Amino acid sequence: MALRVPQANGPQLFKEGYKNLQGLEEVIFRNIQATKEMSELTRTSFGPNGRNKMVVNHLEKLFVTNDAATIIRELEVVHPAAKLIVMASQQQESEAGDGTNYVVIFASELLQRAESLLRMGLHPSEIARGYELSLKAALKALEGLAVAQVSGWGGDENKGDSELLKAITTAIASKQYGQEAVLGALVVEAVAASMPARDPSRFNVDNVRVVKVLGGSLSQSRVEHGMVFPRSPETAVTSVRFGKVAVFACPVDMGQTETKGTVLLHSASEMLDYTKGEEAQMARVVTELHEAGVAAVICGAGVGDLAIHYFNRRGMLALKVPSKFELRRLCRVVGANPLARLGVPTPEEMGYCDEIRTTEIGGDRVTIVRQWTTEEIANAGEAAADRPAFADRIQRSPLVTVVLRGATQNALDDAERAVDDGVNVVKALTKDARL
Repeated sequence: MALRVPQANGPQLFKEGYKNLQGLEEVIFRNIQATKEMSELTRTSFGPNGRNKMVVNHLEKLFVTNDAATIIRELEVVHPAAKLIVMASQQQESEAGDGTNYVVIFASELLQRAESLLRMGLHPSEIARGYELSLKAALKALEGLAVAQVSGWGGDENKGDSELLKAITTAIASKQYGQEAVLGALVVEAVAASMPARDPSRFNVDNVRVVKVLGGSLSQSRVEHGMVFPRSPETAVTSVRFGKVAVFACPVDMGQTETKGTVLLHSASEMLDYTKGEEAQMARVVTELHEAGVAAVICGAGVGDLAIHYFNRRGMLALKVPSKFELRRLCRVVGANPLARLGVPTPEEMGYCDEIRTTEIGGDRVTIVRQWTTEEIANAGEAAADRPAFADRIQRSPLVTVVLRGATQNALDDAERAVDDGVNVVKALTKDARL
């Protein structure tokens, strides 16, 4: 309002096509109308009985959801005033994980209430000052409205689970109404397994992963302690127990030259000798890994056919993890450092895993990388006798995976958002446990 923009007949300071808008009618009322239209898009998706929206983004991907954060993110809003509300809802998503629709509706309603005051003649700064005073009064009133306090963080069937379930049920029901009991139990189990015992405020939402497997129903979902990858190992060996793990961020394959070259072969013997150097080098690398005690190799890029051949000969497992974020999480689980070079890792760079196994979920083969819990080690008896003594000294992350089942991809995506909201509510409760 205070900015003085030169008119068209003055010196040319801006690009062609700029607009000069000023005054109540041209600026403020137009902005309020834009925010009103923005809230009307998401208002009908609010609450447990909110309706789903079908959104097709610029990549022609279809989203069927009532999650306001997803709807707003895919709409690509361009109006400056509406963009401010979008930024506010995105900040709410990153801070609390839920409540994005409420932010859009509440902000739009405040602006609509201010419109009548503006028409009465009040200045915008006076209305903003009034809202600031009401904010202080609302925060003061909230202090006396606490009805309960969460004192347990799961793991206790009598108290902790029920208190946590009561807190997260409302957040999950707004996304998956009718399935809040199933998803709530999964979130409570996952949170109880990954919650730090000494300091709950250090709870990391990244320790709860979600893997979606098509088929079956939501009631067949379960929690796995460790990481679940929706793929099978590259080698014939599909299971390892109590083994050292080497993690590579580079391809486990022979390096390729940057320029193309032509090789002229005159005889069959020359053809046989051509690849012997590569074979000998790969055989040496795999042999050194095997002699160092490595039982499983995890790589973030491709695994060559030659490497797979030598891994099979040595009885080693090789798993490919294409995502660098998943590779980072896996390093936290096994306590390893990802190597950018192909070679034998030092004892400090090497990781350890109690169990790597391949199983089948609904016709899809998945690989589970997990560490045994204290109860499992105690109940294993003689099976745990082969567990090395240094295994307990490795610092590992209490990472768990929620395996979701569903008939369609859209249903799985919506269930994943509900689980994420439930986990974020727990994170917010670790900072302030009042309800």
